[in-house]
This record gives sequence, structure tokens and C-alpha cells, in this order.
Amino acid sequence: MRRKIVAGNWKMNKDFESGIDLIEDIVELLDENPAGEVNVVLAPPYTHLQSAVEMLIDNKDISVSAQNCHHEKGGAYTGEISVEMLNSIGVDAVIIGHSERREYFAETNEQLAKKVNLALEQEMIPIFCCGEVLDERKANKHFEVVEKQIKESLFHLSAEQFDNVVIAYEPVWAIGTGETASPEQAQEIHAFIRTTVEKQYGAEVANDLSILYGGSCKPSNSKELFAKPDVDGGLIGGAALNAQDFVAIIHSF
Repeated sequence: MRRKIVAGNWKMNKDFESGIDLIEDIVELLDENPAGEVNVVLAPPYTHLQSAVEMLIDNKDISVSAQNCHHEKGGAYTGEISVEMLNSIGVDAVIIGHSERREYFAETNEQLAKKVNLALEQEMIPIFCCGEVLDERKANKHFEVVEKQIKESLFHLSAEQFDNVVIAYEPVWAIGTGETASPEQAQEIHAFIRTTVEKQYGAEVANDLSILYGGSCKPSNSKELFAKPDVDGGLIGGAALNAQDFVAIIHSF
């Protein structure tokens, strides 16, 4: 069944104390005005993960995601975090292939496929990111780029495995720039992603897939974006750092 999801990616923001305050504020606001059928996901930095899991252990509406994991099970990788480590503290999901990871850390589709495999082995939800940069959009190569990212990192999975994946489309040119893909542009490529998945796995799997929009989504545009038939929620960046803005986006549904 396709889920409505609003996930907050804090990136490298919030020290420990202010992060805990943010979680408490989000919980309080959602207690006052529940999320309803929307699945809420919080992706704080590594330093907050165990505390977030403990704080939300009895909360059925909010789950916890890591922002990244390593593509190997373990070993001599100083400073890295494995999926098994994340699973051991109760983390529910992990963001894989965010555009910033691709750009700043040169992550490849092959590495991301390994991360997806490891997440699924640990029964964690991979939130797989895909999307084009500005030059690719201007060259009208966005469909080609997104299709390649999905095929090379996800299409080795069985239909049963794929059913546990969430995809987040990121128009990279709209992240942190204040630019936003129009609702029509978002719908166009979300529909393309669903059609691409349908060709590989069939209509049932494609229709069950949650596809999130991840490009400068905020309270002022989230309702219009989420009204599109193939936009199932958002992977929220800056607005996720403000409890009222984040909860307003959740209530856009």
C-alpha cells in the first residue's frame, strides 16, 4: 500500500541539545494535531540517533532514519557507520544516495546498490535519492539521468525486496537555492519514475511505491505539490529544522 511520508533530513545541523528540543517540539505539536495517515520520519545526525530512537520508542507515528551508511558491512573504515550498527540501536530507515553524498563524496550507483542491499538485509527502509543537476535539466537529460540512477542501484532487487524501498526525487538545482520545481514538473518526473518501475516490476509494485519530492519543499508550496497524484510526500531539508514549518508540511495532506 502506497504510504504518505514526510521525512525531515537535518543534514549537518543542530547540536545535541537543540536537536533534542526540536524532537520534543515536533512531538508536542503532533500530539496537539496528529499526523493522521502520514508517516513521519526524522533523520537527525548520528549523534542524535540513539536518543531519538529512545524518545520515540512508543510513538507509532514517527520513525527514525539515518542520513547515510557505509557500503561495506564492517571493517577498517575509520569514521564510518555500518547499517548493522544503525540497526542495533533501532534505526528504522536510512537515506541512500542523497545528491550531496553523490557530489561531495563521489558516491557511485554501484556503491549505492551495495548500501541498498545492506539496508534491506537488516530490514531497514532505504530512502533512495535520485535527481539531476541544472546542466542536465537544461540539456533535457533529466529523464535519462534519473532512469540510469534507478536502474543501476535498484533494479537488481527482486519485486519483494523493491516493495520495501522508498524513492525520493531531488531536482538538485532546487536544493538550498530557493528554487523549486513547479508542481507540474514534479508530477511529470514522479510519473516517469513510477512508469519506469512499472516496466521492471509491474503495475502493482509501481502503484505501491512511495515517491517523495525533495527540492525546497516548504509550507508555502507543499500542499500544491502533495496534491499531485504521483507525489507521495517530501524529503524536507531546511524546513525540517523548524518544528512549526515541518509540522505544517505534514498537515499539507
